[in-house]
Amino acid sequence: MVWGLIENFRHALKYRGGWKGLYYHMYSNGDFPFKFGTYMGCDAMGNRYYENRVDYPFGQHRWVEPVDVHNFDATMVPPEWHGWMLSQNDAPPSQEDEHFENMKKRIQPSAPSDAPYNHNIGYQNEVFHFNGMHNQSQIRSRGYGIGNPIVGLPPHAPEAYYTQPGSPYNPAFIRKFEYKGDLDEAKGGGRPYKNDLWKERLMTAAEKQARDNPTGDLVTRKLTPREEAILARGGTIPTK
Repeated sequence: MVWGLIENFRHALKYRGGWKGLYYHMYSNGDFPFKFGTYMGCDAMGNRYYENRVDYPFGQHRWVEPVDVHNFDATMVPPEWHGWMLSQNDAPPSQEDEHFENMKKRIQPSAPSDAPYNHNIGYQNEVFHFNGMHNQSQIRSRGYGIGNPIVGLPPHAPEAYYTQPGSPYNPAFIRKFEYKGDLDEAKGGGRPYKNDLWKERLMTAAEKQARDNPTGDLVTRKLTPREEAILARGGTIPTK
């Protein structure tokens, strides 16, 4: 037992590149420093995948060593590698092209075709990831224009959150903000407005009076209900 532990340390030192690499993996990955296998490939994020069918039982014979052990969770494993780790696929994604070529030999064309693909085995759309997240709905700003530091989305960057066509949150259906005019246009601008209600709020009392009485004539004051009642009884309205 002691000799086996010593051998594990000796192989781990060689496999991990010295004591620094061994201690780093011991601190971050648990038993990974003493787990050895055949390197099968890596994904777009740099996570490395291994396999050992001899020394480990089924279910533990495939594993991943993340590129960033301090910011890693299971969702950062791509679907194609996740299926391989769960033994859903025999060929890892790094060997899919060879697998496709072997399987295409079994296809017997029934008719001529001008399709761009000569097979329909394991077709996948173009893979896109953002900071290791394959669920694009997570790439969403935490507030208007502030981004999301949790997922690494910078401020004012476009989101990947899906919105229905016609939604006011869909960039293709957002109305362009345009001003209708400017009260200080003659002076170079300064009080723009986008509708008449906005214009009414920006106007001063003098501007409103000039608009209502452009000729400058004396404006007759509207009588109050009390004054109308006095005149109706033949009385006179006292002047101020």
